[in-house]
Amino acid sequence: MPFSFNFGGFDPSAFGGFSGGDASQPQRPRRERKPRKAIGNAFTRTLINLGVTLLFGLGYFYFELPALNFHAEEFYVFVFLLCAVYCVCAVLTSGFQGEGVKGYFGFVKKQCTVPFLVLAALIVAIVIGGLTSWVVIRAGSYSKLLDVQTGDFAAEVEEISYDQIPMLDEDSAARLGSRVLGELSDMVSQFEILPSYTQINYQGRPVRVTSLAYGDLIKWFTNRSDGLPAYLIIDMVTQEAEVVRLDEGMKYTTAEHFGRNLYRHLRFHFPTYMFADPVFEINEEGDPYWVCPRMVKTIGLFGGTDIQGAVLVDAVTGESTYYEEVPSWVDHVYDAEMIMEQYDYYGMYKNGFLNSIFGQRDVTLTTDGYNYIAIGDDVYMYTGVTSVTSDQSNIGFILSNQRTKETRFYSVSGATEQSARESAQSQVQQMSYIATFPLLLNIADQPTYFMALKGADGLVKMYAMVNVQQYNIVETGGTVAECEANYRRTLADNGLISDGEAEAAPSDQEEVSGAIAEIRTAVLDGNSYYFLRLEGQDIFYAVNAAENPLAVILNAGDQVTIVYTAGEGGGILSGTSVTRAGETPVTFTPEEAPADAPAETGQPAEDAASADQPV
Repeated sequence: MPFSFNFGGFDPSAFGGFSGGDASQPQRPRRERKPRKAIGNAFTRTLINLGVTLLFGLGYFYFELPALNFHAEEFYVFVFLLCAVYCVCAVLTSGFQGEGVKGYFGFVKKQCTVPFLVLAALIVAIVIGGLTSWVVIRAGSYSKLLDVQTGDFAAEVEEISYDQIPMLDEDSAARLGSRVLGELSDMVSQFEILPSYTQINYQGRPVRVTSLAYGDLIKWFTNRSDGLPAYLIIDMVTQEAEVVRLDEGMKYTTAEHFGRNLYRHLRFHFPTYMFADPVFEINEEGDPYWVCPRMVKTIGLFGGTDIQGAVLVDAVTGESTYYEEVPSWVDHVYDAEMIMEQYDYYGMYKNGFLNSIFGQRDVTLTTDGYNYIAIGDDVYMYTGVTSVTSDQSNIGFILSNQRTKETRFYSVSGATEQSARESAQSQVQQMSYIATFPLLLNIADQPTYFMALKGADGLVKMYAMVNVQQYNIVETGGTVAECEANYRRTLADNGLISDGEAEAAPSDQEEVSGAIAEIRTAVLDGNSYYFLRLEGQDIFYAVNAAENPLAVILNAGDQVTIVYTAGEGGGILSGTSVTRAGETPVTFTPEEAPADAPAETGQPAEDAASADQPV
């Protein structure tokens, strides 16, 4: 007996409902879906489809800025989206026809033949391009991305002067920059600092520079007509931060919006170029620029990332020029991460891909970290090199020019950078200082790790030197000169250098010669100092009269040679000694000074009166 519900005369089947009665009862026939009508004729539909696709493409290009380049992955995403939009429009304008997935696929294929062919061609290009870029079959090409030359450490890496050694890392530079901006009441409420600091060699000194940015969208709207009014310079030696105000504000930066945004400005001027991350630099005159390295793929379609020249964008005017050979004042073209990646390819695959997995003969990798050092007019990236089978010691290190990518490997076995940092920190463990990533210097032909020791406030408190080959030899000092002096004595005590080399003059001592243009005097901490300015210079050299009695009898016009401490900032430098042309240097301690020495104020009254004036 069939099971049924009694609804009191109500028949749910009349409304398409269920019925528990006889299954043989007739069901209401299903209504056939009417096909949608097409819009216009084939020509108008094509115009509509193309118009919608074009509008979508312009909007996507404006906001996403894909490079129109077959080597760029984002180009394929862009074309795929354009094809998809056209196909969707074709379905909507031509009317839905067909049943199920297969029916719709056949309909779309019929209406969108050209987009389908484009998609098929792109898929083939991606597959073939990916295979030809695969490191497994192109290991030899990857190993040749970086031309590595072998160098001689003692012969090629000279002892550099202290005004070339960067003593601040990026974090410390950022803290100094934030502090100096906070002191400027007219800027701190409207602007902030871009977090990316670029280390460059500016007028012979290592500095970090960065641009200001707008505080938020409202502050951008109220200040955009004038642009960003200044940029920051952090001296890596003296730890001085300076806000450089511009006569005309920077209007083309990464902090801008719409057409003046740096990325959009580049894409509209160079639609086919691929770019690495732009970096902020200044030329020798202090004019702000954005250095935008042009990125290329050299292996297959997608492999072998390298740099081929750069576009320089004037941050004030927006003038953009591509240089395949960049000007010499530019310091940062090749990113440190890219150089390390290319060296890893060289170290891994120079003996073939299989060797990198089986046997691993002569397989090397860069260590975890890098630093920069100024040599001559360029900035070099430094990182250590270790064997892939062991991370307990380094087998050498590389120096790579950030502008030309000229790279040299120096075979210097010894402690890793992390081991050196731990050794330095153990020397001052009661202070809880943190060591920065070290640089490798040449001190008396001894490869030496040099690092700054930072306190909890992020500022440099001391310096440390650690011998690479015997990292139990560690010395610290409150200044670089003191640290080097302590380190040299320890090297001599361990028989690594002679006693004469241990007493060598600090490498931060330089000398200058010329005619005296101006002399001033002052008493500081009970000592008489003579401030000498040479003709053609704005700098004064402070000489202690007790140590250099000759300073007392000098007059304007005398030809002198002054030995001074380099690496100091400001308008006054510390003079160590002074000699007059044709005389031998004579120095005295205060107890040895002759009783009949001339009066120390042998100057006109107006000079003596100016002793307390600001210099």
